[in-house]
Amino acid sequence: MNTVLLAIILLPLVEIYLFIKVGAEIGAFNTISLIFITAIIGVIYARYEGLNTLRSGFSQLIKNEIPAYEIISGAAITFAAILLIIPGFATDIIGFILIFPLTRKLIFGKISNKFEDKKRDKKKS
Repeated sequence: MNTVLLAIILLPLVEIYLFIKVGAEIGAFNTISLIFITAIIGVIYARYEGLNTLRSGFSQLIKNEIPAYEIISGAAITFAAILLIIPGFATDIIGFILIFPLTRKLIFGKISNKFEDKKRDKKKS
C-alpha cells in the first residue's frame, strides 16, 4: 500500500485517539486550550527559525556559496509550521521535532548518509 495513502488514513485515527485519551485525562476545555497554545507557540517559533534560516541563507549567498542546507531547512520549517497549525497532538510532536535546529540537523544527517550510501553502491556496480 502506498505510504502517503496509509498516512492519510492513519493520521486522523491517531489524532482522534489522542484527543479522546488526553481529553479524558485533562478535560475537554484544557485539551482544546492546549491545541491552540501549541499552534500559537509553534507558529511564533517557526517564524523565528524561518527568519534565522533566511539570514543564514543570505550570508551563504554573500560568501558565494550555495545555501543548500538553508533551502532544505526552510522547507522543513514550513512543513513543521503546517503540522503545528493542524489540530492534533501527533502532528504537533512531529512539527516540534522538525522545527528545532538540533533535531533537524540529526534528521538531515541521517537522510544524507542514506543518499551517500546509495550513491556509493551505484558506483561499485
